[in-house]
Amino acid sequence: MLIAPSVLSADFGNMAEAVIEVKAWGGDIIHCDVMDGVYVPNITFGMPMIKAIRKNTDLPVDVHLMITKPERYVGAFCDAGADIVTFHPDASEDVQGALDIIKSKGKKCGLVVNADVDFDIVVPYLDQIDLLVIMTVQAGFGGQSFKPECLDKVRTGEKLRNEHEYKYLIEADGGVIEDNIATCKEAGVDIAVAGSAVFRSKDPRKTIETMHNC
Repeated sequence: MLIAPSVLSADFGNMAEAVIEVKAWGGDIIHCDVMDGVYVPNITFGMPMIKAIRKNTDLPVDVHLMITKPERYVGAFCDAGADIVTFHPDASEDVQGALDIIKSKGKKCGLVVNADVDFDIVVPYLDQIDLLVIMTVQAGFGGQSFKPECLDKVRTGEKLRNEHEYKYLIEADGGVIEDNIATCKEAGVDIAVAGSAVFRSKDPRKTIETMHNC
């Protein structure tokens, strides 16, 4: 299990220190939640923050776009330093075009299935993506409670991956903590996004170690 601490839960005033600490704690990926206040009600940050994060870590930077018409911006986020760019197909008017732009930049691409969106929306693209993200909360805010029913989508993603020999990894995003990460792994999750679980832990290194060894 790879652990991707979400910097949405970090101290924005000390972001450089936060991303450096993620590596020191044993984290595998830096997860960045970009929200536009339109697709989701919250607003976070954009390309300048990704550039700043990129300068302070050599870990992979996973940028999750919770924005409308992501095809307008995926290239800019790639240029800013993202290694992986994922977006919500229900927020896009050109899913194929957005995937093509990300690939043309030499980056990994992925699609996100929100908690209230049917899995079928990603099926036409499963042979093209590197990362399938299953939201285990409703996208838009950190610190929400885990929705175990969303793991049915993980199980569907794993079943299709095995049947068709697709190459994507499966990421669970939202409310993943030490108490439920084993259930995520059993369902087929390869990468767990952990925000509050890591950054609000009294011992983040221990938390990540425990999650690694679930």
